[in-house]
Amino acid sequence: MDLLDPLLLARWQFGLTTLYHYLFVPLTLGLVLVVAIFQTAWHRTGNVKWLHLTRLFGKIFLINFAMGVVTGIVQEFQFGMNWSAYSRFVGDVFGAPLAFEGLMAFFFEATFIGLWIFGWDRLPRLLHLASIWMVVLGSTLSAYFILAANAFMQNPVGYQLAADGGRAELVDIGAVLTNPVVLAAFPHTIFAAWMFAGTVVVAVSAWHLSRGQHLDTMRSSLRFGLWFVIASFIGVAVSGDQLSLVMVATQPMKMAAAEAMWDSACGADASFSLFSIGTPDGTEEIWSLRVPYLLSLLSTHSLDGCVEGLNDLQALYTEQFGAGVDYRPIVWVTYWSFRWMIALGGLAALVAVAGLWVTRKKATRPVATWMWKVAIWSAPLPLLGSLVGWVFTEMGRQPWIVFGLMLTEDGVSPNVPGWTVLISLIAFTLIYATLAVVEFGLILRAAQKGPDTTLPAGDDEHAELATRTTVY
Repeated sequence: MDLLDPLLLARWQFGLTTLYHYLFVPLTLGLVLVVAIFQTAWHRTGNVKWLHLTRLFGKIFLINFAMGVVTGIVQEFQFGMNWSAYSRFVGDVFGAPLAFEGLMAFFFEATFIGLWIFGWDRLPRLLHLASIWMVVLGSTLSAYFILAANAFMQNPVGYQLAADGGRAELVDIGAVLTNPVVLAAFPHTIFAAWMFAGTVVVAVSAWHLSRGQHLDTMRSSLRFGLWFVIASFIGVAVSGDQLSLVMVATQPMKMAAAEAMWDSACGADASFSLFSIGTPDGTEEIWSLRVPYLLSLLSTHSLDGCVEGLNDLQALYTEQFGAGVDYRPIVWVTYWSFRWMIALGGLAALVAVAGLWVTRKKATRPVATWMWKVAIWSAPLPLLGSLVGWVFTEMGRQPWIVFGLMLTEDGVSPNVPGWTVLISLIAFTLIYATLAVVEFGLILRAAQKGPDTTLPAGDDEHAELATRTTVY
């Protein structure tokens, strides 16, 4: 293996910087909705505890949003730095949804964030509430447009090749924005983000409750967070099922790799392995614990459905796209990332269900210290599940950078030497790691400080006074 191979280093750099950036994305998408709900509850009830929660989690949201913007900018640069051949080939198509994201969604979102931050004592109460809901809309649209761009890489639509075959040209923006992959991936991504935000709310609440602080306020946020996690997990499961159907239709090789299924199978033979041991190269199964019919059910919604295997698909793609290329992704990566994605999300949901039970009003025993610790330390589970889910999504597409159109090895910048990529890889890794530590420290400090209870609580007069108080 050539350690200075530009392709290898470019892939590592883009993968690592993307995962670093995605540390901030789900919390932004999920927490802004939580903040909007808390502020709405305060607006409707006048109970100042919801104002305290709005301020607390609003501060965490803003810290995270700022870090997300900083790390996200680098993503755009990398297309020109290390992937110029890819950018030339698909820029006409790929750039359209990114332009929508930047010009429409991001600036829309940033404008209303400014109104929300500085409008507490300047805007009418209802208009100020509307501004945070506009931030929810803007951040959600940003996610949709970015996922639409990514969906083109998974399932290219709405294009035609130029006369010389040198690039893809946009012919139908509607088809790009309604790609079946983005229609399925978008709700799955959003629900996962909401789930992570819910576990963060639970963790912050549990930390204070374990110390006997802000009991009334934090019990309300704890119960909200637990229900929010469970509802989001249901959404993740349902949308994930729909996404698997789309994946089978558009990228059957990815589904085959997710199960490490080498030969096509139908019905009972199309089983799903809960755990498997294979050879180091992943080409042969030694032992596995399997559930009959389950893969057929997941892939086709039928107990007697057929699922194509890696070997058959390799032969099909060789005939369709040309010989001399191994069209199979790295099987052990797709196999285990798919399972870790499911396991981490399921574990977070189980913790939430247990939390609702032990904190119910009729519970006769106090919550044990170790239970609070479980609630706190389970916060990253949905985030880790999302990260390995993206590893599965992108690694399962290999060796294509645009499925069926361009191989990853053909998309790298042709005149960028490996040593320059290595330098930028090291630099970005160090910078991003530092930013991650800084953000975690800032969020931890804000979370441990807890809600600002200096504002008066009680009747409408007090609520109006709270409205006029400058929060940020």
